[in-house]
Order: sequence, then C-alpha cells, then structure tokens
Amino acid sequence: MSTKTIPSSQPQTTDLEKPLYTPIKRRSFFMYAGATAGATALVLAGCKKDDSTTPTPAAGTVSLGNGNLSVLQYAYSLEQLEAAFYAQVVKTPASDFAPIELAYFTQVATHEAIHRDFFKAAITNVAKGTPIMDLTPDFSSIDFTKRAGVLGAAKAFEDLGVSAYNGAGKLISNSDANGAAYLTLAGKIVSVEARHAAYVRDLLNPGSFAADDQVDPASGLDMSMTPVAVITAAQKYVKQTIDASQVGK
Repeated sequence: MSTKTIPSSQPQTTDLEKPLYTPIKRRSFFMYAGATAGATALVLAGCKKDDSTTPTPAAGTVSLGNGNLSVLQYAYSLEQLEAAFYAQVVKTPASDFAPIELAYFTQVATHEAIHRDFFKAAITNVAKGTPIMDLTPDFSSIDFTKRAGVLGAAKAFEDLGVSAYNGAGKLISNSDANGAAYLTLAGKIVSVEARHAAYVRDLLNPGSFAADDQVDPASGLDMSMTPVAVITAAQKYVKQTIDASQVGK
C-alpha cells in the first residue's frame, strides 16, 4: 500500500482537497477530521452553512437528503460500497489472480478508502452535516474466489461510479459558497474512477477501455446517470434501502 504524499512539484490544490493527500496508513478518522477542520478554515471563512438537509429516514431506509449536502452524501454512499468491495477483494484475493492484478487492486482499495474518508470528513467539517450511517454491503452475488467474478463486479462498480459523478456534477449548486470546490473535487475523483474503469475493462477484454457502451461514439462523451438510476443499480449491493429521490433538489 502506497504511503506517498504529493510532492511539492505537484500543482497547487485547494484547502478542501488536502485530506485526499493524507497518507491513509497514518490516519484514524478522528485525527483526519481534526486535520480537515484546520485545512478548511480558509474555505469556511465568511461562508454560510449549506442549508440543505438530510432528513431522518424511515426504519431501514437511508435518505440522502437534498441540496449540495445530498450530493456529498450520494458520493459518500457510493464510495462506501466501492471501498468495502475492494477491501474484500484484497482480503480474500481470487485464487487465479495474477500477482500484478492483486497489486493493482490493493492500490485501488487505497484510493477508494481515501475517497470514502474524504467525503465523510467533508460532510462533517465543510458542509456541517451529519454523514449517513455506515452502509452494510451485500456482496452475496459476487464470487470473490474467481478472477472473472471480481473483474465483472469491479467493472460494474467503476462504470457506475463514473456515470454517477458525471450525472451529479450539474446538481451541485454554486449558491453554496463551497459549490465550486465540490465540483472541482468531483472532477478530480471521477477521473480516477475512469482510470480504474479503463484498466478493469482492458483486463476483461483488451481494447474495451472506451467501448461504445460507456463512451458515446457520436459525442465522444462518457455516459452519465441520475442518482435514482445509479442507486437503483447499486441497491443490490447494500442491505439498507437508499432514497436518492431528492438528491440535488
């Protein structure tokens, strides 16, 4: 697992992004949250609290709420699932993985865990909201013992993640002073998800990294999906019922 920090020669980043560069091995959530609060002090100066909400859901249902906060909760829910999936892949690697494939999935597991923890901290320290509960994954439909089972599920998660971020960007409101920062970060994260998707696709079928089912051959643009469509597709991987009907509204 890599513990490298971003070298000084890298482009300047916003304070909101800094938690992404904290080596995950050195973080507990509480240390991380504290660091994030300090790092975002300048961002928050003079900013109003996001007035979006995450309402109390019915039993067994997780509501993602509305407004910009709901977009963060939406991303957090998906990153929870991805992080849990790759953690399981690394914990119980498929018997027919090539060594390079396990190394790759170990790297991806780190990325997804960082994304998950970042959104949790951003919801708490920047949006001043309460993160949704820890979701309970249901990966009973995935055969983690076989390479084909893992790659098939990884392709589904990564393609879905890219489509989700592409569809959520327009839902971020600039009426929230942090809206531009959220959108910038979403762009930086979706590019990582797209790298993952391309690699997994080529492992499954060489040359399919930008196949027509994901990149529209007419426009050259990647696919996008609404939050409701994404959560409907992801629902089979989580035990709680997720309500995304008001995301971004």
